[in-house]
Amino acid sequence: MRIEQGFQPSPFPEQNVFLTDPVLPSLLKRILPLDVSAKVLPDLERLGDDVINVIRPLGSGPLMAKPTITQYDQWGRRVDALHTSEGWRKMKAISQQEGLPAIFYERQFGEYSRVYGFAKMLLMVGDTQEVFCPMSMTDGAARVLELFGNDATKEVYDRLISRDPGKGITAGQWMTERPGGSDVSLTETTAVPLQEKHSYGDVYFLNGVKWFSSATDSEISVALARTDAGDAGARGLSLFLIPLRLPLFPSLSEPKPSPISNNIFIHRLKDKIGTHALPTAELSLEGTKGYLIGPLNKGVKSIIPVLNITRVWSAVTSCGHLRKCLEIAASYATVRRVRSGTLLLSDSVIHVERLAQVSLLYRALTHMVFGVVRLMGKVECNGPKGGEQDSLRLRMLTPLWEVRVHMEENGFGRAIRDAMVEKIWEGTVVVLALDLTRAARDPRVLKSFIQWAEDVIVSWALHPLIHRPGLILVGYLTSSLYLLEHAAWSWTQKTETKDVDVEVVKRWALDNGLKGALEDVQRAMESGDAKIELDKQIAFGAGPPLIGRAEVAKL
Repeated sequence: MRIEQGFQPSPFPEQNVFLTDPVLPSLLKRILPLDVSAKVLPDLERLGDDVINVIRPLGSGPLMAKPTITQYDQWGRRVDALHTSEGWRKMKAISQQEGLPAIFYERQFGEYSRVYGFAKMLLMVGDTQEVFCPMSMTDGAARVLELFGNDATKEVYDRLISRDPGKGITAGQWMTERPGGSDVSLTETTAVPLQEKHSYGDVYFLNGVKWFSSATDSEISVALARTDAGDAGARGLSLFLIPLRLPLFPSLSEPKPSPISNNIFIHRLKDKIGTHALPTAELSLEGTKGYLIGPLNKGVKSIIPVLNITRVWSAVTSCGHLRKCLEIAASYATVRRVRSGTLLLSDSVIHVERLAQVSLLYRALTHMVFGVVRLMGKVECNGPKGGEQDSLRLRMLTPLWEVRVHMEENGFGRAIRDAMVEKIWEGTVVVLALDLTRAARDPRVLKSFIQWAEDVIVSWALHPLIHRPGLILVGYLTSSLYLLEHAAWSWTQKTETKDVDVEVVKRWALDNGLKGALEDVQRAMESGDAKIELDKQIAFGAGPPLIGRAEVAKL
């Protein structure tokens, strides 16, 4: 029998990813003004076709490959030439042409520009091989220069937000080092001021090792380095703008600068579980020139906009991977037959129940993430003083996201690997939990969050949804508030999906572990030293501490 003979699996139909999305069209209809919707929705519908016809084939095709590095030329000279695939470069160009991150800074739609841009990203990200990693850092660097830059850095800023791939540049973010990981207080990289003036800012020589650079093919990076030798913690750090090559913008008559022209050396490319097309490297800075951004010794505060922005990109990334997996699973269910070909999966009660559970998760997380996205847009356009409550709530909600995502040829395997790796970039769950705790300690932040929750509840005071489970749900999970907010709008507007939207809230409250999450919080509050000791024994074994080799030798 030839391989083409016999049973062949039916290909699942691939349709416009925007029009078939179970969440995004309705969500945007609710939160976008009519004049904005009239321009944004047709563009998203166009993009929905492009994802299927252009972006998906590019992301999964032969043009997309792992990067490589040539560290020495044929004469034994150090060159550190980084080679990325044609597919990767084309994908970056597509992102820039689609306006990511340009949309956020053109602000054609004011505070809704963030919603528009991230809606595009949600549709694209599952097929882009994590090209939005460098684009997220480019967004963060642009925001830092918008806040702290000067007239001279305006050219850098303009190129970061350019839609023209021929002029546009991308940025990296160098924070992670060997001693500390996410703990920047242990940063070893030092910065020594030079007796040299530059229009970008004060010039420093940087020396150190950056253990994880996720956009090594970028033209610039922002990086933390220690400027106060007397302070070994985070307070002695400053933020720098670093060109990967010098000069940063050579004239057309000048040769292309060497990859090591700013004394930045690639130790090796990382061998990662996912994000294979993305060039991630270990770098050493050996007398690298950097330009001070923001106040001296205030680097952590200066880089916070980058962290907040990349965390939101990371959240949308995880939702986007879940969106694609759900899209494929739901579509395949319409063509796959079981029970000797007598039953479509879409008619299997058990299978449909599982798809409904995944869809429920996607709905909850997408509403939560876009709630944060909307807040970010409002704060950037109105400023902290123009919307203090929004700023406080944004501070608390930014670290509050976690998405679970779940085959190789159909993209599931890569989606799992990419999403898992990408989540780590923005801090572990523990790091994000600590960040949330710090935010909640500010009474203004908590007050703002509670006031918003009460406003949503009041809007439902006369509707049948507010029963005891709903009230408990509203009190404990932010995602439920956003689902509730959407259901309130849907019910009031008498949309076609109003019953589904209400049912989503009820199921999220009753059937998907939220009551268990509340019980976990209660148990944690009631736990004492005895539980802590038992945890240690469970993790490390009961009995006295293990003795070391030196102690064994004495016996």
